Amino acid sequence: MADGTPLLELRGVSKRFGAVQALTDVDFEAYPGRVTALVGDNGAGKSTLIKTISGINQLDEGEYRFDGQPVHVATPQAATALGIATVYQDLALCDNLDVVANLYLGREELGGVRLLDETGMEQQASKVLKRLAVRIPSVRTQIASLSGGQRQGVAIARSMLGEPKVVLLDEPTAALGVAQTAQVLELIRTLREQGLAVVVISHNLADVFAVADVIVVLRLGRQVGVLDAKQTNSDEVVAAITGAKAGDEQPSTEVSEP
Repeated sequence: MADGTPLLELRGVSKRFGAVQALTDVDFEAYPGRVTALVGDNGAGKSTLIKTISGINQLDEGEYRFDGQPVHVATPQAATALGIATVYQDLALCDNLDVVANLYLGREELGGVRLLDETGMEQQASKVLKRLAVRIPSVRTQIASLSGGQRQGVAIARSMLGEPKVVLLDEPTAALGVAQTAQVLELIRTLREQGLAVVVISHNLADVFAVADVIVVLRLGRQVGVLDAKQTNSDEVVAAITGAKAGDEQPSTEVSEP
């Protein structure tokens, strides 16, 4: 299990949407240089928790701490300013633009006479992609011609331009083939080796065990387990997800929230 002081820490966090209690008294921690996997069934509250961390949702109750200090994160811009980057499942890339344009979309750098600093952006794009070992034909390649794994790499590289301390990855290997999945998992390991706190949402337990140091299980909006990935197994994780005891033949019959 993780030692030291968490970089990101939530204590007793609750979130309600009308009549739906999406999160109830949830604790969550992420540590530098570690991969924390967030798992749970559909409706468990994973996406709500990530959106709360990233500033899309504001918590109704509880405490949000970053780098040991209590903070108020009311917007995605506030989360970014702290050093939190989020890469959502849809990646939000523009197929008709090249890699450089996608990396700097909305934050283009200007040169003289308010012209775009194309050379500077190209050099920085090459630098960050090299740092992450993302292999693409050229930084001027259109996104439409890249594989799923390469697209994921570009999306993560875009998040790294702000020098974040925490990276949240929402289903980073969803719908990828075997080779592309291996490429993304290696990229996650690279982020960990560079000292970042990495949080990964995934339904694929094989991918979780391939990269995670800690596995946090949500069920029906509650945190029901924090497991050391090296000391547990998929049966125990599935038991925590479903509410069954490890070794039971029948899972819990409780119905998950909509």
